[in-house]
Amino acid sequence: MGSLIDLFLVASMPILKVLLITALGLFLALNRIDILGETATHNLNKVVFYVFSPALVVSNLAKSVTIKSFLTQWFMIPNVLLTFLIGSAMGWVLAKLTKAPKHVKGLIVASCSAGNLGNLPLIILPAMCKEKGSPFGAPDVCERNGLAYASLSLALGTVYFWLYAYNIVRISSKEVLRDVCMNSKTLGNASSVAEPPSPLHSSDHHSIEAPGVSNSSSESQIKKPARLKQGLRKISKELNLKAVLAPSTIGAIVGFIVGMITPLRKLVMDKNAPLHVVGDTSFMIGDASIPCSTIILGANLLRGIKGSGIKATTIIGVVAVRSILLPLLGILIVKAAIIAGFVQSHDTFFQFVLLLQFALPPAMTLGTVTELFGVGQKECSVILLWTNVLSPISLTLWSTFFLWLLS
Repeated sequence: MGSLIDLFLVASMPILKVLLITALGLFLALNRIDILGETATHNLNKVVFYVFSPALVVSNLAKSVTIKSFLTQWFMIPNVLLTFLIGSAMGWVLAKLTKAPKHVKGLIVASCSAGNLGNLPLIILPAMCKEKGSPFGAPDVCERNGLAYASLSLALGTVYFWLYAYNIVRISSKEVLRDVCMNSKTLGNASSVAEPPSPLHSSDHHSIEAPGVSNSSSESQIKKPARLKQGLRKISKELNLKAVLAPSTIGAIVGFIVGMITPLRKLVMDKNAPLHVVGDTSFMIGDASIPCSTIILGANLLRGIKGSGIKATTIIGVVAVRSILLPLLGILIVKAAIIAGFVQSHDTFFQFVLLLQFALPPAMTLGTVTELFGVGQKECSVILLWTNVLSPISLTLWSTFFLWLLS
């Protein structure tokens, strides 16, 4: 019993730190304080998106991920991918079952798909190593390994988010905005009509077939497949372009390159490196990402407290997917990977990280994305509110169970 309580304390302390920073963000967003209003939150979101997050990804990957470490951690690539694919499938089913409005469907799928694979592991894993009774060995070695695992998790989560979840929300928001534009045009055309067409014109239209009209009609029918192909090519090209140009994705690529190439890493990231000031600066800028993102989360949660039109069944469904169904499936997947020899059986810390990736709440970056597109901000705030209010309980319980399972 005593060891179980110790494991519970080890698991709960890092999560309490996240909770305190989130509470600070909520406090700063209160109307009486008015430090993080909607405009300030939106601007801070942009700074995190374009500056802090890419610097965090670059610095941590370049410092921690090497060819040797990557060869022992490769299973994290399919593991994180599975969290996205399984989560999105569950989210799609949830959206169908709850008959969610069109502007919320993409958000539901993305919330179930994308977990907070960056900030929370970077806080939880190193902090867990420093706690008394940590089962992962010497604190300094544990912290170094924890930073490497969290950095790789952050990079993969970033790449998958901007390649997959981001485009789910983007396509959904475009469909909503397109419908709004079409409805406004329809109303405008209807109001501009003075009187309906006469029956004579209607009968003439149906009884008289002019050769010129039929030719133009056939030409338009021929052009439709070509236009459709052009549209599909344009959409495909835009998806790839957006994914590649996302700042954090570029940061992940640069971080991998610097980390994998030993001479380049020694040139920039080592303490005595000739260009160590560049590495130190990237760490300083990147360190601002975690507290700022968590503070933004707290500010966005205030909107969730004020409420929106999202159904309670939808919120319960997202919580169930991220806090119950995915962790249970994660246990089966990780155990199967150990049996198959994909994951080293003695590396319990790495196994814990793989399990933790299935139990995380939705990615806080979803708030940034809804802010950028201007669709579903209130609904996103409500989902993030309840998932993050309950995540300290669920994460602590799951972390305790994972530690007990691996001990």
